[in-house]
Amino acid sequence: MKVVCLAGGVGGAKLAFGLMRVLPPEDLTVVVNTGDDFTHFGLRICPDLDTVTYTLAGLDNRETGWGLTGDSFTVLDTVAKLDGPAWFRLGDRDIATHLTRTGLLRQGKRLTDVTAHLTRAMGAGPTVLPMTDDPFATHVITEEGDLEFQDYFVRRRCEPRVERIVFASAETAKPTTEVLKALAAADAIIFAPSNPFVSIEPILILPGVRDLIAAKPAVAVSPIVGGQAIKGPAAKMLLELGLDVSPVGVAARYQGLITGFVMDEVDAALVATVEALGLQVRTSQSIMRTDADRESLARVCLDFVSTL
Repeated sequence: MKVVCLAGGVGGAKLAFGLMRVLPPEDLTVVVNTGDDFTHFGLRICPDLDTVTYTLAGLDNRETGWGLTGDSFTVLDTVAKLDGPAWFRLGDRDIATHLTRTGLLRQGKRLTDVTAHLTRAMGAGPTVLPMTDDPFATHVITEEGDLEFQDYFVRRRCEPRVERIVFASAETAKPTTEVLKALAAADAIIFAPSNPFVSIEPILILPGVRDLIAAKPAVAVSPIVGGQAIKGPAAKMLLELGLDVSPVGVAARYQGLITGFVMDEVDAALVATVEALGLQVRTSQSIMRTDADRESLARVCLDFVSTL
C-alpha cells in the first residue's frame, strides 16, 4: 500500500515515524507544510520539514519536540549576550542544517531537491516532500495585528487572540510535481494529528491537491483529545475562531474530503456526532508517548483506511 501522510510538525512527525516502522520506505511519502518557514539571521528555516526529517532519522530531541537530541546552544546564548534576537532557539548542530539549506537554495536548487539532499544525509528513509517550492507564509491576524506565524507561535507564545489566518502568496503558490505525483499514485491518504488551520490547510489550498485527495481513501487523526490539543495552539485557535473545541470541530474542517476519522478513546461519546457528518469513525489510544504508541496508531490508521 502506497501511503501519503500530510504532516505539520511534532504530531505529524510522530505519526510519520510510526508509519515508517510499518511500511517499506518506498511506500511512504510525507508531504510537509512549509507555511511556517521563515528567514532568520539570513538563514532559511523550515521548522516542520526539519522536525519530520530529524524524527524519521532518529535524531530528534524527544524532550522538547523540536531540534536535535543532545544539541548545544553556544551560538544562541552568545547572541543573547549581544542583545540579539535569541527568541527562536536554534541549536548549534541545528544551525548546520540551515546553513546547508540556505547555501543550496542560493545556488538555485529547489527546496524539494534540498530536502532530498538533507534527508539522505541524515538517514531518513521515507520520501519527505515540501508541499511547494514557491514562497508561502502563514500569517495570524490577531487582536494586536498581523503576526508572521513564528512571531505568533514562538516569540509571542500564542498569547494574542486569533481573529483569522491568512496565507501570503497562496494565490500564486503551486504544489510541486513530486507532490502531485505522490498523491496521484497513493493508495491511501492519512492526515496526521497536526493543526488543521496552520499545518494541514496550507497543503490543502494548493491547486489540485484537494481533488486528488478526494478521489482516494483518506483518514484524518484528531489532534484534539478531551478538549485539549495534544501539542500546539489548535484548541486555542478553534475556541477563538468560534468553532467546536473537540474532534467534532476538526472533523467538520475535513468534511467532504475524508471518509474516515480517528479519534481518541476518551472522546468515544462523540462518535455519533462525527458519524452524522458522513464519516466513518475509529476510536483508539492516540497520544503517542512511545515508539510503540506511534506504531500502534499507524497500524490503526492503515487498517482503517484499507477498509474504506
